[in-house]
Amino acid sequence: MGAFCSVIKFENLQELKRLCHWGPIIALGVIAICSTMAMIDSVLWYWPLHTTGGSVNFIMLINWTVMILYNYFNAMFIGPGFVPLGWKPENSQDSMYLQYCKVCQAYKAPRSHHCRKCNRCVLKMDHHCPWINNCCGFQNHASFTLFLLLAPLGCIHAAFIFVMTMYTQLYNRLSFGWNTVKVDMSAARRDPLPLIPFGLAAFAATLFALGLALGTTIAVGMLFFIQMKIILRNKTSIESWIEEKAKDRIQYYQLDEVFVFPYDMGSRWKNFKQVFTWSGVPEGDGLAWPIREGCHQYDLTIEQLKQKADKRVRSVRYRVIEDYSGACCPLNKGIKTFFTSPCTEEPRIRLQRGEFILATRGLRYWLYGDKILDDSFVEGVSRIRGWFPRNCVEKCPCDAETDQAPEGEKKNR
Repeated sequence: MGAFCSVIKFENLQELKRLCHWGPIIALGVIAICSTMAMIDSVLWYWPLHTTGGSVNFIMLINWTVMILYNYFNAMFIGPGFVPLGWKPENSQDSMYLQYCKVCQAYKAPRSHHCRKCNRCVLKMDHHCPWINNCCGFQNHASFTLFLLLAPLGCIHAAFIFVMTMYTQLYNRLSFGWNTVKVDMSAARRDPLPLIPFGLAAFAATLFALGLALGTTIAVGMLFFIQMKIILRNKTSIESWIEEKAKDRIQYYQLDEVFVFPYDMGSRWKNFKQVFTWSGVPEGDGLAWPIREGCHQYDLTIEQLKQKADKRVRSVRYRVIEDYSGACCPLNKGIKTFFTSPCTEEPRIRLQRGEFILATRGLRYWLYGDKILDDSFVEGVSRIRGWFPRNCVEKCPCDAETDQAPEGEKKNR
């Protein structure tokens, strides 16, 4: 009921405009096509409602659709939760550990980040998802993950219906010769005959829906496993990148310290309960978080401040070793790179061998950063920004970085 209540409130009616975006239009279109075709194929041509199995199957299809849409609209309309405008920590001395957002005129609470799309600081921000046209964060992380689980399960059920429908309807209509295969669409297997015959148009629609169902199962299923992996570590995609840069900073300066992620409770079950609760409402207010023993509430934000002060860590330098066309899902960069392409509206950038990239964040198989156009590494000078595959670049060796850096960077050192 949470999604429904959030929609009917007058002050939240503006949230309905989130539906007017290519992401929700495509997502809802795929859900509508797969669920509708599965119900039609089941009732008319595979498992009629007058049988017990057919009735149970039809109820299950409706159940999948309702649960998928419920969690989808929850994730979209309830939203991630935002840091209150003008927010300050209760203890004024704690502000020295926090970054200040000039847009929101507020301090960034622990685990929060500013989203350029939402134009607000998001609580426990994971990423901005174009498919829900909203951020995934503190309040909607559970609903978003449940949607990623239920969508592939519903599509697997629908794909089974599509395959069995085509099999049962075409079984007696195919005849094989030495060099030919004939299809007699006038023949029918069921007795009595269905109200609407399974013709060429029905076959084409079922085949198309099968392709959508299988594609959704693979793509969304992989996103679910990625989300569950970081949830069981009580991290977000952004925090994983911060941790990676922390280890790089410690290694580069050969510091006698170890960065311990403060929000990993040390148990997968405890981390799981930080996101999923029986009430559906996450624990806490998103501003203060439980931490593991021996850590400080602001360990992560202090590390962010260190990285912000250290320009070398804030933007890790990479050299391009393989050309990249800028394709959204490149097939020639490996199957893992293809299926883990970032679900974001942010652009991809073309790469040519020998160019240099400053990466500011990334995923396991993708990086996000700036390509330098003019031999100058001065902040804000002529850059192209976007995503690119990690296997197209290599990190510049620390001992050879000065010798191989362009003249512009040498002057800035």
